[in-house]
Amino acid sequence: MKPSVNEIAQALFVINRHAKTAIDPKELYGLKKQTIDQLLKTNQAKKIGLQYSNRPKLSCQHSTLLVKVGQYFFHIPPTKQDFKTFEHLGELDQNYRNPQVRLSLKQAKRILNIYLGIKEPSQSSKKKSTYMPSLLGRWNYAYHKQNKR
Repeated sequence: MKPSVNEIAQALFVINRHAKTAIDPKELYGLKKQTIDQLLKTNQAKKIGLQYSNRPKLSCQHSTLLVKVGQYFFHIPPTKQDFKTFEHLGELDQNYRNPQVRLSLKQAKRILNIYLGIKEPSQSSKKKSTYMPSLLGRWNYAYHKQNKR
């Protein structure tokens, strides 16, 4: 069953929040971009306008595209066409915050993977590691018996 636009928006919010603090956020931002692109193609999301980023790259101010999904707002990198099509809204509104969500990262990924039709890796394909204790520092009785003779 396909998730609703509101469920997708909540999952995107969780993915975006985790991506901001992740050590390697490429996978999460890729999933976010892929989902928003699909939502825009199916007219389930709407491009609002351009805004200045509050985290400029290399101390140069740059713009991001504001997109509305359900009752949530997200920023994505704009295309050249977006600069021609949409007006610039100026600075980010620091008073507005997306509604909070209680959803785990795993659940959020599952919702977006279902929406995008991406198969999740099966649990059985993961190899279980076997514990092998170290033999370092262990007494070798056979070796010491030979030397006593």
